[in-house]
Amino acid sequence: MKNFHHMEQNDKQERSGKYDFLGPAKYITAASIILTIASLFVIFGKGFIYGVDFAGGTEIQVQFSKPVDASQVRKFTADMGFPHAAVQAYGASNEYLIRVETAIGKTDKETNEIMKQTIEKMKGGLATEFVNEGATIRRIDTVGPQVGAELKKNGILAGFYSLLLILIYVGIRFEYKYAPGAVFCLFHDAIITLGIYALFDWEVTTQTMAAVLTIIGYSLNDTIVIFDRIRENSHLYKNHSFAWLANKSINDTLSRTILTYIFTFVTVLSMYFLAGGVIQEFARAMIVGMCLGVYSTVYVATPLVLFLDKLQNQKA
Repeated sequence: MKNFHHMEQNDKQERSGKYDFLGPAKYITAASIILTIASLFVIFGKGFIYGVDFAGGTEIQVQFSKPVDASQVRKFTADMGFPHAAVQAYGASNEYLIRVETAIGKTDKETNEIMKQTIEKMKGGLATEFVNEGATIRRIDTVGPQVGAELKKNGILAGFYSLLLILIYVGIRFEYKYAPGAVFCLFHDAIITLGIYALFDWEVTTQTMAAVLTIIGYSLNDTIVIFDRIRENSHLYKNHSFAWLANKSINDTLSRTILTYIFTFVTVLSMYFLAGGVIQEFARAMIVGMCLGVYSTVYVATPLVLFLDKLQNQKA
């Protein structure tokens, strides 16, 4: 009798899934909500350091053939009349990014003229001041203040519209109780990623926004796979609870999730360590977002669906 009871317990565990993912869900979900709220406080309290794409100005990438300290470059920018210019080590050794804000003229023509003068002044100064260090200008980017503000607004709208359309899509493809969980999961991934950027004073650029939108798509893909398996299992196992179905569906798709994550993560790591410039910036945001997305589908989206299902049943 004892052996039969033990076999019955094993059979029940096998049918519901090998791992009980939803057992500790309430603790991990609560921690995720706290992290999301904390990220919002950091974002609105501390703000972002915007790159030249959003803030406007001139960005010069310069490389020296001999060792040059960052303090030397900062002293140079101050002597050139740009005491608030940002100097950041970049890419290879002895390589720096110099970002100079552009004064806004009364007209667009006047602003463009100021930007041209700034570039010529910096190019001439680098060639004169660092003649022994072999300064080589590798890249110069300029963005007008109005264009930067427009790019910033479009980036925010792109994120908002993507979440709105996902809410509608999930609500139509599945039941409406699935949609809030999917959207909050994506919101969680995007906001905590941006919160980390604000906390560590990492620069937010167009590459960062592109990575955030990619993270939303990546996380949504995993969420849809699990939701679709829940829907399939609900027809096969009609006498089981919704929590049982959700846990089984997560177990059913576990191998697919792990393989997809490993291969994607290896690719992104390769981009971060082997590439440089804007590719490296994109990969860094992807690494942060993927670390969040690997658990948010299980411990953010699914528990919220279970909560809404419980509310729906209580009303019924």
